[in-house]
Amino acid sequence: MSGKMVFIVLVAVLGSTFAQEQPYYLQQCPRDEAQINECLRESGNKLVHYLQKGVPELDIYEIEPVMIDEIGIVLGSGPDGYRALFRNIQAYGVSNITVTNIRSDLDSLQFQLTCEIPRIRVKAQYRSTGVLILVKASGAGDYWGEYEGVKAKIYFKAVANEGPDGRTYLTTDSVKMDFNVKEIQMGVDNIANGNTVILLSSTEAALNLFINSNSQELLKEMKPALRTKLTLVIRNFMDRIFAKIPLDEWINLN
Repeated sequence: MSGKMVFIVLVAVLGSTFAQEQPYYLQQCPRDEAQINECLRESGNKLVHYLQKGVPELDIYEIEPVMIDEIGIVLGSGPDGYRALFRNIQAYGVSNITVTNIRSDLDSLQFQLTCEIPRIRVKAQYRSTGVLILVKASGAGDYWGEYEGVKAKIYFKAVANEGPDGRTYLTTDSVKMDFNVKEIQMGVDNIANGNTVILLSSTEAALNLFINSNSQELLKEMKPALRTKLTLVIRNFMDRIFAKIPLDEWINLN
C-alpha cells in the first residue's frame, strides 16, 4: 500500500473516531437495567448544568427566560365573574431544575422524570374584567409571581428514527406533565383602565392580600391552561435537544 493510501485510510479512521467522540455535556449510559435510571439521572443533570451556560454545539445559547404566550383564568360566572388574561409570560429560575429520579423502559422508549426547581420568578402583563372581593377589578397592569418548592413529573414516550447521518435519533411521540408548588407569592401592580389608574394603593393592597391569601386556589384555576402550555414548551425543547443528540450518545447500544 502506498504512503498516500495509508495516509487516506488513517485520516478516515481518525475522522470516524473523533466523529463518535462523546460530547462533553453528556454522560453516556450503559444499557444495563440495574444502572440505566441512575445514570440517565446523572446525565440529565450534567446536561442541565451546561445548558445553563449555553451549548453552542446544540445551537442553544440561553434558555431563560422561558416564554409562554398567554393563559387565562375564570372565577365565578355571570356578568361580574372575574376573568383574567396573562400575556407575554416570562419565567426565570427554571434552568435551576434538578432531576431527582428517572424511570425508563428502553424497549418501548417510555420515560418518567421527577424534577425539582427551588424557585421560579414570573412576570407578565395582564388584563382583567369583573369583581374580586367586592372590588371592580377591570383593567390591565403588571403581574408578578414567586413560586418556591416546585416539583414536577414529566412523562414522555419517544420514537426512534434514522437521521441523515445514518445514526438513530429520538423524537417525542407524546408528553404529559404535572406539578405542584409549595409556597406562592403573587400580585399585581400599576393597574389601569385605559390611561387612567383605577386602583388606589390601599385597594391595590387589598387585592394583593386576597390574591396571596388564595394563591393555591388561584393556581388551581390556572393549572389546566398552564399545564397545557408547559407541556408544549417542554415537548418543543426536548425535540430540539433530541434532534441534535443521537441515541448512542445517550445510551451505549453495543
